[in-house]
Amino acid sequence: MATVQTSYEPQYFSVVHPLNDLPEQKCSSEGLGRIRMTRAVRISLGVLRAYLVVMTLARIIHEV
Repeated sequence: MATVQTSYEPQYFSVVHPLNDLPEQKCSSEGLGRIRMTRAVRISLGVLRAYLVVMTLARIIHEV
């Protein structure tokens, strides 16, 4: 048997813009140690770094 709702109390939520909000306590990264990276991640980051270097050099050469 279905129940019928007899009263309705609306819930109101306050939306606060991040610039108007109170500052939060930041997390501390002390004691976390180094992050272990797999070989695939290391290769991907190396390729990304090389790509960014090449694109930066291409832009510098193009402006000259």
